[in-house]
Amino acid sequence: MILIIDMSYKKDSLSLYEFVKPIANIVRATDDFAIKHFSEINENDIDSSEKVILCGTALKDNNFLCALEKFEWIRQFENPVLGICAGMEVIAKVLGCDIVRRSEIGMTKIRIVKQDVLLSGRKEFDAYELHNLSVVPTKDFEILAESNICIQTIKHKRKPIYGIMFHPEVRNEWVVKNFINLPKHC
Repeated sequence: MILIIDMSYKKDSLSLYEFVKPIANIVRATDDFAIKHFSEINENDIDSSEKVILCGTALKDNNFLCALEKFEWIRQFENPVLGICAGMEVIAKVLGCDIVRRSEIGMTKIRIVKQDVLLSGRKEFDAYELHNLSVVPTKDFEILAESNICIQTIKHKRKPIYGIMFHPEVRNEWVVKNFINLPKHC
């Protein structure tokens, strides 16, 4: 089962329909899933998940950064995790990276700087951006893709943990599908 985590400021906000349900629609085609708001996640939810997707949020919704204790499970989780925008920020903060102010809104050219199965062997692609923050990864992460403004994709060097700053639910569903197809333990 894939756990899809709603990172919005409150459960059942309008962001559920903009950022979470589109991800669920991609996952629905190939796998079982459950949607939970980050404030309601418990140990059983994490233990029963083969993979986890942390969804994005609205542009000014950063409340999740005030509840990082809800994401400490990322440190011990051995299965694949994909953090999208806000999810990437949470992964970064929990695993010791810095976050800086860098805004991108709209379509952006993404360049692949290191090949990985998540990005399907592409050299570049256009993606939809909606963020005011960016991640500065530690040496524990590889940079897989970037734009002219910020790092777009990271992967933890020892664990199957990915972060992407762009929103694949808009034009790049293949990224989510590639994540779904990762082996449980990779």
